[in-house]
Amino acid sequence: MERNKEWFKITNVHRDDLIQAGFDGNAVDDATMERLASKMCDDYVTQLFWEHIGVIAEYLGIPKLSEGNDSFVENDDAE
Repeated sequence: MERNKEWFKITNVHRDDLIQAGFDGNAVDDATMERLASKMCDDYVTQLFWEHIGVIAEYLGIPKLSEGNDSFVENDDAE
């Protein structure tokens, strides 16, 4: 089993996504797209990430830590 990578990308946002949502994605500059992506990331992390990671991890059969296991390490360097 390979476990060399630390971080895994969840998603990207594309101008076509804006078009799909009914906005003119072709009228948006790169800086605005960066701001959109950043705001969407903030929104997802604060509202959905922690709820969904547990549900999806259980669905995939990822084992939970046992009671008293202190393997949790908080890392603020996530990108």
